[in-house]
Amino acid sequence: MSSGIQIRALNKSYGALHVLREIDIEVDPGAFTVLLGPSGCGKSTLLNAIAGLDDVDSGEVVIGGVDVTDAEPSARGLAMVFQSYALYPTMTVRKNLSFGLRVGRMPKAEVEKRVAWAADLLQIRELLDRRPGQLSGGQRQRVAIGRALVREAQVFLFDEPLSNLDAKLRTEMRVEIKRLHQELGSTIVYVTHDQIEAMTLATRIAVMRAGELQQLGTPREIYDRPANTFVAGFMGSPPMNLIKAKVVDHAGGPHAAIDRLQDGEIVLPLPANDGLRGAAGREIILGLRPENITDPQGAVSGGGPVLAADCLIEVTEPTGPDLIAVVEMGGKEVLARLRPDAEARAGQRSRLVFDMGKAVVFDAGTEARIA
Repeated sequence: MSSGIQIRALNKSYGALHVLREIDIEVDPGAFTVLLGPSGCGKSTLLNAIAGLDDVDSGEVVIGGVDVTDAEPSARGLAMVFQSYALYPTMTVRKNLSFGLRVGRMPKAEVEKRVAWAADLLQIRELLDRRPGQLSGGQRQRVAIGRALVREAQVFLFDEPLSNLDAKLRTEMRVEIKRLHQELGSTIVYVTHDQIEAMTLATRIAVMRAGELQQLGTPREIYDRPANTFVAGFMGSPPMNLIKAKVVDHAGGPHAAIDRLQDGEIVLPLPANDGLRGAAGREIILGLRPENITDPQGAVSGGGPVLAADCLIEVTEPTGPDLIAVVEMGGKEVLARLRPDAEARAGQRSRLVFDMGKAVVFDAGTEARIA
């Protein structure tokens, strides 16, 4: 049965280095929560604190309504899947899967039942008599996951489990892990620096930076309504365009005025929002995803204001399904995602459509979202 997790005001330091700062996260039973952020942001330390592998300086870890902050790892009802797989090389897959159960003196019949169940679920029954050295990376990862599953834990912790796999295997294993979560309904906390993994797997994402929680929300919330420019720039491939602008009153409402070296100033309508009321003259950072700047034939309005303008195309990058075009706005390179057969050539001007209904506005000073 799945258990929820509450992380309350968690702090952790190594000497003068403050690795976790006042972390508050609630994980609902059965949720798939991803801890996401760049290397060194504290996400693995937080996972280890949940597991009991690292002591914390202050705060609480509550699992299934029980405060386990000072409990041993074995008393927390957890199972963990490591980046390195951590399989015993001299044991067969069958013995690797059953090792923890045998050490716990579980009856042999129950051990065999659980191993068979996990092997069928992960489609590794034909591998049971092989050793880890005879397996591919993807097969070893399945065994590592199976070893966690047989414990029938309350919560499963994954520490960058796919980072040692090639791109094709990572995609395949993402599908497998998502399928497992849907079938088992387990509570999962999953660490990664890969925002594609986070978007595809999570029911909720916790974005971290330098030991601090930046935003906690659904993948859609994180993507569409990032809390600040760090989250906006970290999520998405390519990431959100962040363009320096100034709020001006124009045509009866707030607009973003943006300098362009080649084409002069462009004025884009901003979505109606209380955060922009009386904001004329305010320095802002305008956030627009590349897919919200496109060619006229590829434009699909998000229901908000739309503006078309001629823009000088500096570079084009065909990707297969899309054509990425680079234009200059606000002193920065801005990416537009066009149809693959769009009429856009480097050094020429092309008509681009800006879907301002999807725009996000950040304060230029604090970099926090204001609209």
